[in-house]
Amino acid sequence: MQALDGVLLIDKPQGMTSHDVVNGVRRKLGVRRVGHAGTLDPMATGLLMICVGRVTRLLEYLGQGDKEYSGTVVFGVGTDTDDAEGTVVAQASAAGLDLAAVREAALRLTGEIRQRPPQYSAVHIDGRRAYDLARQGKQVELPERTVRVQAFTLDEFRHEGELAVARFHVRCSKGTYVRALCRDLGALVGLPAHMRSLRRLAIGSARVEDAISLDDWMASDDPASHLRDPLLYLEGLPMWQPPREVLERLANGQTVEVGEALSLSPGDLVLVIDAGAVAAVGEVVDRQPAAVRPKKVFWKRG
Repeated sequence: MQALDGVLLIDKPQGMTSHDVVNGVRRKLGVRRVGHAGTLDPMATGLLMICVGRVTRLLEYLGQGDKEYSGTVVFGVGTDTDDAEGTVVAQASAAGLDLAAVREAALRLTGEIRQRPPQYSAVHIDGRRAYDLARQGKQVELPERTVRVQAFTLDEFRHEGELAVARFHVRCSKGTYVRALCRDLGALVGLPAHMRSLRRLAIGSARVEDAISLDDWMASDDPASHLRDPLLYLEGLPMWQPPREVLERLANGQTVEVGEALSLSPGDLVLVIDAGAVAAVGEVVDRQPAAVRPKKVFWKRG
C-alpha cells in the first residue's frame, strides 16, 4: 500500500449523508478513489469507515464484523420510514407501557431472527431501490431476511405524555436494520414505534472512540496521518504469507498450490500477506491438492 491508501475512521455528524463525507474526503486528500464500508443515514451519527486509494478494492471485505449501536426508541407513534424523519402513520397511547414489558419483547428479537427491511431502504426490488418505489407511493412487500442480534438491551425508560421513550443498545450482524428492530419492538408490545436517534459505536474491532470528528479531520494540516492499515479491520479472514515466487505467480493471475499451509474449504477467502501488508486476496479452489486462485492483487514486483 502507498501513502494515500488506508482506512479513515470518521465520527459522522448528524445531518450529512455518508456520500457527503466521502466527497469531503476526496476534496481534502485530492484523490478520487474513496468509498465507505456501511452507510449511515443523515439523522445518524457515529463511526463511518472510509476507504481511500487502493483500499477501496477491499470494501467488500471490510466492515463485515458485527455492528454496535445506541439510540432511542419512541413508543406510541409509527412512521412510514420507521424513524423520526418519516411521516406519522399510526398513533396510540403508550401511557400503560413499562420497561419490564419492553425488555421482555427485546429478548424475542435477540438471536437469529427474521426481519423485514423498512419500506424506505436501499434494498433492491426488481432492479430498483425500495426507497425510490416508496417515494412514488408504491407499496411493495419486501421479503424478510435472516439477521443476527447478539444483544438488544434497554434502559432510561420514561414517559413523555402519552408516549414512552427508552434508550437502547444493539449489537447485530451486517444487514440488520435497527429502525426495523424499533418498529418490531413496538409491535411486540402492541404499539406503533419508531427510532428517534441512532449512533454507531463500532464496526467489528473499529470503535468510534478511535475515530476523529469530521470537522477536526477537515481542519488537520496532515489529514493523511489519520489513515490506518486495513489489516486492522479485515477480521475473520485467515492470513497466508507465501514465498516471493508464489507472490509472483499470483500477481500473474496463476492458481497456486498451498499444500498443508492452509486448512480451508473451497470458496473460502484468504489474505495473502507480504512484508506486513495485504499483497492479494485469494480464493480456495475445489481441487486436490489444495490451491488458491487470486481474486484481487496489490503486490507488485519491486
